[in-house]
Amino acid sequence: MPEETTATYGTQRKAAERNRAAILEVAHDLFAKNPATSLNEVAKRAGVGAGTLYRHFPTREALILAVYQHDVEKLVGSVDELLADRPAKEAFIEWFEMLAAYIRVKHGLGEALHHAAIQDAINRTYAPVTAAIGKLLDACVEQGSVRPGLGAGDVLLLMSFLWRVAPDALGVAQGRRLTAMVFDGIAAPEASR
Repeated sequence: MPEETTATYGTQRKAAERNRAAILEVAHDLFAKNPATSLNEVAKRAGVGAGTLYRHFPTREALILAVYQHDVEKLVGSVDELLADRPAKEAFIEWFEMLAAYIRVKHGLGEALHHAAIQDAINRTYAPVTAAIGKLLDACVEQGSVRPGLGAGDVLLLMSFLWRVAPDALGVAQGRRLTAMVFDGIAAPEASR
């Protein structure tokens, strides 16, 4: 392939990747506010044409699935950064608050997430999510804020109250009170004294 053609291809590929990323970010935000947002509105807000959106995501379900997978990857990928920037217990709490906000969006998508392919993707994300929780738990154990031997799946179920509280200021405050209660229950013996 001539050098000019290779450079053009590389430029086009980068533009396509930027467009895809913009579509996913905008779709996430718009679906969080209104799950019935039209794909044309997503394209418009992402600054791309409808054809570009449909080239990347030929159906609404394909876009919803991609948003879901993108969000899970971002969430799972955030654990190391959180742990690098703050104590493990703070990272744990912040990560679960992000998970709760994300799950509220997922629940808002309702019917769209009951499509079989999307349910498959949801089932496949359980392992990466529990692995992320395991990493947070290990860091908390190492720093002495929780006792060892807790199962990531059990902690995920225990923390599920967070996506049941209201997403307003009162709900956030209630979630933080409940999280404090959870930490009292899972605290390392030395940490609870």
